[in-house]
Amino acid sequence: MADLAFPQPETFTLPIVGQTSVFPVGRIFCVGRNYVAHAEEMGSVVDRAAPFYFTKSALNAVRSGNSVPFPQGTRDFHHEVELVVALGASLVNADPDHAMKAVFGYGCGLDMTRRDLQIRERKKQRPWDLGKDLENGSVLGPITPQHTWDGPEGQAIWLDVNGIRRQTGQLDDMVWSVGELLANLSTFYHLEPGDIVMTGTPAGVGPVVPGDTIDAGITGLEQISHHLME
Repeated sequence: MADLAFPQPETFTLPIVGQTSVFPVGRIFCVGRNYVAHAEEMGSVVDRAAPFYFTKSALNAVRSGNSVPFPQGTRDFHHEVELVVALGASLVNADPDHAMKAVFGYGCGLDMTRRDLQIRERKKQRPWDLGKDLENGSVLGPITPQHTWDGPEGQAIWLDVNGIRRQTGQLDDMVWSVGELLANLSTFYHLEPGDIVMTGTPAGVGPVVPGDTIDAGITGLEQISHHLME
């Protein structure tokens, strides 16, 4: 193997609850408009014919519990709390029941968004990359193995900013279930162990500013915290 011209980043990993091993993150797939109320607050409608996706780079992900700089190039930076699904097996053209067997575990995450840039590009029918795939833009908590969590059905999801509740909902409110999302996504990609899917956010998204602290959680999973430096 040829020598690398310069060092490459190490594989981004997440703690696994109850284990000493860590979860290596591959690709990050995100689901848009998977809660009706959130789609409405963004001036959009849910496409009930099929889920809608975008991607974020694992190189731009950060673990829960960190303090990070406020991002460049935005004056309208928003929080979005989401259920994170971590895959532990390959999936290709799967049905929903089979797709669920590939789930390694679950976590809580934040899809941080430069909303002004997302909306600007959306109006011009351009990709959302500047708004969505930004440094420290995916905040990911520890992964709880699937067999140790009584979910996702019947579990609540919430987010606070500086101790004030901003988002709250139920995972049952998702338009597309975890199994349906994985099955559909597996018709477009050969999904592999290490891939994760961020499953959309409930209503209540809003802006954060330097100095804010975000705390979020899903019933039965590890809570997460994220601080924006002054």
